[in-house]
Amino acid sequence: MKPSAPVYILGGSQTDFARNWAREGLGLYDMFAETLREAVGNADIEPGEIQVGHVGNFVAELFAGQGLIGGFFGHVYPELAMLPTSRHEAACASGSIAILSAMRDIEAGHYDTACVLGLELMRNVDGKTGAEYLGSATWAGREATDCEFPWPFMFDRITREYDARYGIDSEHLNSIAQINFGNAKDNPRAQTRNWRFAEGAFSCDDELNPVIEGCVRKQDCGQITDGAACLILAGEDKARQHAARLGIKLTDIPRIKGWGHRSAPLLLEEKLARSAGDRLVFPHANKTMVEAILRAGFRHVTDLDGLETHDCFSVTEYMAIDHSGLTAPGESWKAVEAGRITRDGDFPINPSGGLIGLGHPVGATGVRMVLDCARQVSGRAGGYQLPKAENMLTFNVGGSTTTCASFVVGVG
Repeated sequence: MKPSAPVYILGGSQTDFARNWAREGLGLYDMFAETLREAVGNADIEPGEIQVGHVGNFVAELFAGQGLIGGFFGHVYPELAMLPTSRHEAACASGSIAILSAMRDIEAGHYDTACVLGLELMRNVDGKTGAEYLGSATWAGREATDCEFPWPFMFDRITREYDARYGIDSEHLNSIAQINFGNAKDNPRAQTRNWRFAEGAFSCDDELNPVIEGCVRKQDCGQITDGAACLILAGEDKARQHAARLGIKLTDIPRIKGWGHRSAPLLLEEKLARSAGDRLVFPHANKTMVEAILRAGFRHVTDLDGLETHDCFSVTEYMAIDHSGLTAPGESWKAVEAGRITRDGDFPINPSGGLIGLGHPVGATGVRMVLDCARQVSGRAGGYQLPKAENMLTFNVGGSTTTCASFVVGVG
């Protein structure tokens, strides 16, 4: 596995995921503009230093009636009126694919500095309509056809597959949800930071934690959220100049040390059939994370200091635990019971609150994960800062693990 060429994170920004932009009378452009301006300020660069722009977005055409989002750059800054831009779609992994594309531009020597901006406006429609729009990442007309909420239905199917292969206890899924909601309380950008839960809410009580589809309950679900996140990326020469101007060491600037990217057939049942004889439910998800770790120069996930992972549902995080190699296949429950994944555990997962606690604006999530890891390894995560964080892993999923992407972010 060839090591990755260095790509540095000069700065970034994230909106407050508790905001409902439509209620404020604001739209997709307003979100884009605010996020870009904050990222440029955080990176301490001039707007004209950005040489290429990449946008991660899933379904703005459905939620906002808007396409061609890369055209917004020139409206925010006149200096970017002729900026080369592109937009990337991979459902919930759209932001990660935008990052990978920006990295390729830098690694190829085409550009020195790239902006990646992921965003989604989702709370401007009712819940049922939003669920239908998000269902377009299934195979339309061939799966999730007999349900009200497509994605809870699909991830209930994954939960049942885990149960059939290894056995699964709902208590462990409830614990994952409770940990992530708890972490979110210390994140000033989390949608649920001020939420309160009744005693027993993280249980299988049908009143306190009602069923959504099958065995998927309310607290198992990631939050529908408006939001955006932005990164300013640079190659080594540009980062070295930036460090010199700021009077810091190059090694103090967070960088993307490794990456992984795999895709699988669209149909969930096809994925499950292909892995029927495998030790893991989603072998390609395992390869995605392992390849990121190896490209970063590490041997095993435990060489890293934590994980920001996709928890669109609690079972998705449960899957990431054993697929990352933290436990043997089917034994994710051991890491949950031992307290390993809490913020003070030996391998914290989702100190930010994740999609369950922080929120999930689909096109922004992959970008937000990398930004949160950059904050952790540079000691700038504030109230949810980990005591030890030099190298962090992300794992981002689009659809029913149809697209998987992973990054190792670190300093030094």
